[in-house]
This record gives sequence, structure tokens and C-alpha cells, in this order.
Amino acid sequence: MSCILHIETSTKVCSVALSQDASLLYHREDMEGPSHAVSCGVFVDEALSFAESHAIPLDAVAVSQGPGSYTGLRIGVSMAKGVCYGRNVPLIAIPTLQLLCVSPLLYHEEIEENALLIPMIDARRMEVYAAVYDRSLKEVRPTQADIVDADTYQEYLEKGPVWFFGNGALKCKECIQHPNARFLPDIHPLARHMMPLAERAVALGKYEDVAYFEPYYLKEFVATQSKKLL
Repeated sequence: MSCILHIETSTKVCSVALSQDASLLYHREDMEGPSHAVSCGVFVDEALSFAESHAIPLDAVAVSQGPGSYTGLRIGVSMAKGVCYGRNVPLIAIPTLQLLCVSPLLYHEEIEENALLIPMIDARRMEVYAAVYDRSLKEVRPTQADIVDADTYQEYLEKGPVWFFGNGALKCKECIQHPNARFLPDIHPLARHMMPLAERAVALGKYEDVAYFEPYYLKEFVATQSKKLL
């Protein structure tokens, strides 16, 4: 049995959830943000209080690791580390772009079996941070910074249907006109969708070093990409 606290603060949405054996026990979401500094602590306290009132011991904390907002990730990871230290439980890191894929796979039956998924986090102008996954969440292309035009994802669009979603996707809709391009609105990384990914990490014993773990800040990602171009 495993009880996991889930924390997601990578975008303007702040959310916290508590699950036990893949069953959702508690979740709160603030879509009006960014107000993570206030909301995250309140939600975590409520989730832990729920666990204590039902005599459920906490087994792990899962946190969204980015890429995402520097301030949001810093707040979420700091909160997660504090709970891990205070409760002496391990830390699980969930890639934010992989997390974004969970909602479409769970709730959108129209996604074809041979489809590729491209979750996007907004950056600036026509730049996004994106990765490419298949329906089994196998990484087809790792996370990178993309300047989006009509040809950016041409190699994937030529193979079959490609679904774009996340807060960076809608601004790309006008320039990606390929007939295989599909767009899903209002897809956010949410703590309650972290459950299957966190449960898999527990099964594999995939934990982070609490002392040294750092999130995947967008500004650090940009610096990494810039070095590759030099």
C-alpha cells in the first residue's frame, strides 16, 4: 500500500492531491494564480491533515519537476522537500511534459492509437518547450526549446495524427495547418493526474536524493540549449 502526496506548481495553476493505491483521497486546485506561495501551503496542510485524521501514513511525496516557471517550481519543490524531511519519506520527481499527457490519455477517447502527443509549455513569442510521446508515454523526442513555425513538427505530422496541448499549444494553432494536426484546449498539469506516474515510480523504486534534487527551471533549460548551439 502507498499513500502519496502530489504537488504541482509548474505553471500558473497550483494543485495538490493525496492518493492511496491509485485512489484519489483529496485534491485542491487554484486556477486563478499565480498565488502558489499562499495556496500551496494551505493545500498541503489540508492534505496532510486528511491523512492524519484517517490514520493513513504518508509513504512518499511526488512533485512536478519542470520545465516550468522558476518561482512556481521553487515553491513546489521547497514544499515537497520540507515534507520529505519532516516525515522522513522519499521524493518522486515527475516530468511536467509527461504529466501533461495524462489528461488527454484518460479523458479523450478520440485520440487515435497511432497518434503522437506533443505537450507544450509556453515560453515567449513563438517559442515553446515541448517533447514528443507516443500513447504508451514512451519518449519519441526529449524536451527541447522549439521556435514554432509550419515546419517545426513536419517529420511527425507526416507519419500520422499529432495532438498538441498545454499552455503553449493554442498560440501555435494558426501556423501549424497540417491536416494531421489536432489541438486540445484547457489541458493543464494537475496534481491529481500525477497518480499513475508516481505509482509507477514507487513500483520501480525510482526516488530522488532529497538534499540535491533541483527542478528543471526554464531559464536553466535555455542556458543548456544555448551551450549546445555554441
